[in-house]
Amino acid sequence: MTETPDQPQLYLITPSDFELSSFPDKLAACLDAEDVACVRLSLATSDEDRLSRAADALREVTHVRDVALVIESHMLMVERLGLDGVHLTDGARSVRKARKDLGDDAIVGAFCGTSRHDGMTAGELGADYISFGPVGQTPLGDGSQAEQDLFEWWSMMIEVPVVAEGALSDTLIRSIAPHTDFFGIGDEIWKSEDPAATLRALVAEMGRVAPPHS
Repeated sequence: MTETPDQPQLYLITPSDFELSSFPDKLAACLDAEDVACVRLSLATSDEDRLSRAADALREVTHVRDVALVIESHMLMVERLGLDGVHLTDGARSVRKARKDLGDDAIVGAFCGTSRHDGMTAGELGADYISFGPVGQTPLGDGSQAEQDLFEWWSMMIEVPVVAEGALSDTLIRSIAPHTDFFGIGDEIWKSEDPAATLRALVAEMGRVAPPHS
């Protein structure tokens, strides 16, 4: 995953549950519609067989298009499944171990909620990117949000790439685009009838001028 000086890159997040018979085709359509840097396999299951079959199916879609594929949390499955890395969900706590176990070439990302401290610590321990969120309002979780100020501060002070994710809207994308390296996009497109078309519309918002932030 690399930074771009122009507009944020795309980081797609799979649904927490999906049909293996149809989802890989939806993902392929999105990857063909827009340039995507990375895909995160984010299944909410502890079924090793299901995770393995999903990873195999998505790897066929991503690797032929030279798109990185990481798995959420399950670092022990990265090498076994031929994936590019792991996305950790416990802030900075597992970054050191993941980096040591997976080596320098693997992608290690860390979701740090709204915590600057966790983000900085994860970066110091070797994370390739830090993810903050949710950016928008959601009834899930504890109600905390990663405000635009966090991304503005990070982009000025920290070199580690940052991902903005969670409950994104057109307005939020326009306002945060100048301050983030990646947008983590998931349910924002998968809940629509045409995910590829919805993704194209969101990408169009990244290039639009946002109103001044007060």
